[in-house]
Amino acid sequence: MGKVALVTGSNRGIGKAIIEEFAKAGLDVVINYCHHEEEAKKLQKYISKRYNVSVMVVKCDISKEDEVENMINDICDAFGGIDILVNNASVCRDSLFLDKSIKDFKRILSVNLIGTYLVSKYVAKSMLDHKKGKIINIGSSNAIDTYYPESCDYDASKAGVISLTHNMAREFAPHIQVNCVCPGWVKTDMNKDLTVEQVSEYNKKILLGRFAEPEEIAKVVLFLASNKASYINDSIIRVDGGKFNE
Repeated sequence: MGKVALVTGSNRGIGKAIIEEFAKAGLDVVINYCHHEEEAKKLQKYISKRYNVSVMVVKCDISKEDEVENMINDICDAFGGIDILVNNASVCRDSLFLDKSIKDFKRILSVNLIGTYLVSKYVAKSMLDHKKGKIINIGSSNAIDTYYPESCDYDASKAGVISLTHNMAREFAPHIQVNCVCPGWVKTDMNKDLTVEQVSEYNKKILLGRFAEPEEIAKVVLFLASNKASYINDSIIRVDGGKFNE
């Protein structure tokens, strides 16, 4: 049995691309989902047929501690531990600043920030027992210097993920490496409702003139998860194609 990687929110989008990159590299993978079971099962079947790795699917709402604890226990029982964690699961509900509800704001923080904390907490316990591991958080360029008031709740949650990355790297050193990848615009379902005009306008602000493919983010995550990144720790890495000052 090879190394085991858990990727949260991995039934589609960037998470799905990360799962395939990991499987392609020979890692056993755990697909986590909260909704859309059919997509998760379809991905499991695809990975199992194409790559010679073990694939596990686990349903879990990462904002709920009891579900997180059960998920990590089940994975550790099945594989003996978790070598790599990618905190990818997140939600975004854009709306006008003054129209945002406290309920939606709290839900975004619960999944994106608290969920990242909870999964890391329970996975780190297993990693520390083995005195090794890698945690890669998925942030956003919105958390650094790109601002959209309609996604202020999402942006705040991802800024929290960056702060959490720094604190986790310090807390778990020297045994666990903790880094954060911050994508810019990516071709995923999260952005499927953008108009052609909006995409064109955003492309003008990207030096490479286009949105990223999910695989382009996944390859950076794979690098951080590999031995090639053995001396990278507590780093925040932008993967946004370069951007003009806004």
